[in-house]
Amino acid sequence: MPAHPLTAHEREEIRAGIERQQTLTVVADLLGRHRSTISSEVRLNGGRDAYTATAAHARAAAQRCRPRLTVFESDLALTAHVEARLRMKDSPMTISIELARSTHGICAQVSHETIYQAVYAHGRRGLAAGLHAGLHRRRRCRKHRVFGPPAPAKSPLGVFNLIGLRPAEADGREVVGHFEGDLIVGSFNRSAIVTIFDRASRFNLLADLPEGHTAQATLAALVELFERVPQHLRKTLTWDQGREMAAHTDLAALVGIDVYFANPHAPWERPTNENGNGLLRRYVCKGTDLSVYTPADLLAIETRLNTMPRRSLDWHSAADRYNAAVAMTG
Repeated sequence: MPAHPLTAHEREEIRAGIERQQTLTVVADLLGRHRSTISSEVRLNGGRDAYTATAAHARAAAQRCRPRLTVFESDLALTAHVEARLRMKDSPMTISIELARSTHGICAQVSHETIYQAVYAHGRRGLAAGLHAGLHRRRRCRKHRVFGPPAPAKSPLGVFNLIGLRPAEADGREVVGHFEGDLIVGSFNRSAIVTIFDRASRFNLLADLPEGHTAQATLAALVELFERVPQHLRKTLTWDQGREMAAHTDLAALVGIDVYFANPHAPWERPTNENGNGLLRRYVCKGTDLSVYTPADLLAIETRLNTMPRRSLDWHSAADRYNAAVAMTG
């Protein structure tokens, strides 16, 4: 629809110009319009032989922009499904892919951005208000990145290997067995969960810390996790410079893995773990007591994260990639 649509008077002038056998360019010049505007007007309304001002004006009124229902306002079953998945803390991207694949019996072509826009509209685009609480960041709107405080002057780790010494093989994401790890901490810094993610497959393993997140408790949890990883796939582990890894030399000796540390306040050097922890926060919320999650709870969350389709894996799951690597090298 043009910014200044033709008026009924202008359409009468077009009809009169046609009757006078004038060219459409001449009619356009007389009306002060571009010739393409007049040409389209005549072509869309039957041509020179059938053009009438009354019918053309009625057609324009019928085609004029009007309020339209959004995809969620027009399909209540789809709306109920998307709202339920958001409340179950699935991301809009995952919901979009699963809808396209008819994973849960409902097939629809809805982009993740459409879902985000409806969520952030807070009830004005068909989805219920408050669904932003199911997003893993739980924000009412998107925010810019904020950097953390400066690094501490001294490290409790003693002598350790910086990430620059890590084998180049780990950077390519082509070989399974190079892991990144971290703790996610609960309210008042009183509880935590150990997370490790494989760089190539994005496969994750989680462990609880019922006795606190001291260096010895973290060591015991990591030993338990790496016992679930075949020996030949325990290649490297990259961590931040947190004091919970003060026993990193013991870990290397017990499970046969080389441990490396990222530079202070450089989370982009552990992108797989940072992204994975963001996904994990959909199910393990910030500011809560993480000690309530049992090993069975964490295993269920592991399974969900490892089996969801991932864009970084061409919409395969982490379990598909990891299990294929285990089968090929086992």
